[in-house]
Amino acid sequence: MLASSVIASIMAGAVISLLHAVRVGDRTKEVMSKTVASAAFVILGVVRWSAGDPIDTWLIAALVLCAAGDFCLLFDRTFDLGLISFLLGHLAYVAGFAVALPCRDWSLLILIPMVAAGAIAARWLWPHLGRRRISVTAYIIAISIMVWGGVSAFSKGALPWTAAAGAVLFYLSDLAVARQRFVHEDF
Repeated sequence: MLASSVIASIMAGAVISLLHAVRVGDRTKEVMSKTVASAAFVILGVVRWSAGDPIDTWLIAALVLCAAGDFCLLFDRTFDLGLISFLLGHLAYVAGFAVALPCRDWSLLILIPMVAAGAIAARWLWPHLGRRRISVTAYIIAISIMVWGGVSAFSKGALPWTAAAGAVLFYLSDLAVARQRFVHEDF
């Protein structure tokens, strides 16, 4: 538990440092902070990982893929690779959530607002996406399914509240990233 607290503190510090770096335009600090924060997410997952638990294994794979995506998104020339890495990461989250609660048991009441949110996000971003329209739309679909799975698994008691909270926060964070990247670049 102490190790988790220390790693979570490092992660929180790195996220605060990242936000400050973005705010003041310190690119070196931004790259370092984002790399440390992403690595801390993975390390925290590994520390909490139960070997042989398929849910944990899928979630660790998702964390690793998303950390790779975070790093790739830092550079314009690897943006598409980052998008693919995140897409695969969300599919790994979906697989983990589906192990915890089979997809047939996911709540349709949760799917409806996710479809609406995804459609609104796609409509909002569409005019700004250029050649990335198809890839970003696929990403929106994948992350919406991931949130549906995480919230459903929590609501049916298959996973703790952190699965739902993490999924929703990931979605909101990605909307902020999409706004920054495609719509209007400012803090």
